Amino acid sequence: MVIAIVILLLVIGSLLFHFLSPWWFTPLASNWQSIDNTINVTFWVTGFVFVAVNLFLAYVVFRYRYKKNRRSDYQPENKKLEGWLTFITTIGVAAMLAPGLFVWAQFVNVPEQASVIEAVGQQWHWSFRLPGSDGKLGKTAIELINQDNPFGIDPKDLAGQDDVLVKSNELHLPINDAVKVLLRSKDVLHNFTVPQFRVKMDLVPGLESYLWFTPTKLGRFEILCEELCGIAHYTMRGHVVVESKDDYKIWLAQQITFEQSLNAIPASIEKGNQIYVQCVACHGDKAQGNKALGAPQLAGQAKWYLQRQLKYYKNHIRGNNKLDTYGQQMALMTTSLVDDSAISDVANYLSSLPSISVQGTTKGNITKGQKLYENCAYCHGKTGQGNYALNAPKLSDQHEWYLRRQIENYQKKIRGDHAKDLYGSQMIFMSKLLQSGQAIDDVTAYIVSLNN
Repeated sequence: MVIAIVILLLVIGSLLFHFLSPWWFTPLASNWQSIDNTINVTFWVTGFVFVAVNLFLAYVVFRYRYKKNRRSDYQPENKKLEGWLTFITTIGVAAMLAPGLFVWAQFVNVPEQASVIEAVGQQWHWSFRLPGSDGKLGKTAIELINQDNPFGIDPKDLAGQDDVLVKSNELHLPINDAVKVLLRSKDVLHNFTVPQFRVKMDLVPGLESYLWFTPTKLGRFEILCEELCGIAHYTMRGHVVVESKDDYKIWLAQQITFEQSLNAIPASIEKGNQIYVQCVACHGDKAQGNKALGAPQLAGQAKWYLQRQLKYYKNHIRGNNKLDTYGQQMALMTTSLVDDSAISDVANYLSSLPSISVQGTTKGNITKGQKLYENCAYCHGKTGQGNYALNAPKLSDQHEWYLRRQIENYQKKIRGDHAKDLYGSQMIFMSKLLQSGQAIDDVTAYIVSLNN
């Protein structure tokens, strides 16, 4: 009797949880209502079977409960019952699978009027490529990928010259226009998912997969990677901004083409040296840094990273938090960098300087720090040398006090909390692995020990 009651309570509780639960689909923002309908059909079929089977089980437990003078009757088979069960099961399975087949037929047949874009996955960020005025994407090859050509576009292919490059994790799309998204991975398996659009697809190295949808609601929607792609898999996020056609045209006009990236004016070390004069007071004549002024060492840091940080300061992506006093100072100083050429010049000059070995303190335990650094080494390298492919800066030859301050700033969301600071948001997640001030001291002490 008790078991039968427990089974009934299980059924009632499951139904209440399903219908009253606040955890449900995000509001639909694309044309794929049919996917929701298919999932709902599956819920109804499996839900009906779940209720029927458990109610039958409860009835059987109660009806045939133990009685001293009752004897069981063994019946090895019942062809009529087995026939009905086979028929009903077949109907149920067909009811679940058939809608999915119709939806899949729609999914693999892209509308002819759909525009084409490319989403490129890489540990742990997204970038995008759009065709130019010719409506065609240029050819790509893995061996062509480098710092100056991160998409690996073939410079000899004329179709690729006007390709629009979006190196950030934010893609803009016009509302109510069908779009086919070609999916390409630079390294490992990834998965492109926007929950509000319902569609998702894996990115397989060496292959080109695709999906398509029509965005139907204005807004900013998060891109997730739903494939376990490495230690920082959960930080691989981006955004799709769905906007009016006029706003989309404005955004598109602000992006650079592959041809423009190839014809960019080379950075000048001499001009960068002249610009750096105004930075000497804080960062030192050799860009060695100054603890008294809270200025880190810049000498020998990678050009691409310095450029990114200077642009972040200039655009108030970094240094926008009132608690980040040093960041606010830098944001003010970058106003003197009049354009991207000036930023490129000073970054080129600083990267040309030899880094200066720094000394650590005795606060941290280097042995414990080495163990903690294993999580960091995956991106920043075993010797803290940095990794362009993973967008991870060089950590070696950096002052311990500065490293400590940045980790604490990430943990407190003083740094990395801006919506456009993709890599900063990843560091917020990763910094939480250091669960005490002592752990921060240990890992920074180890990083500084790599200098020697």
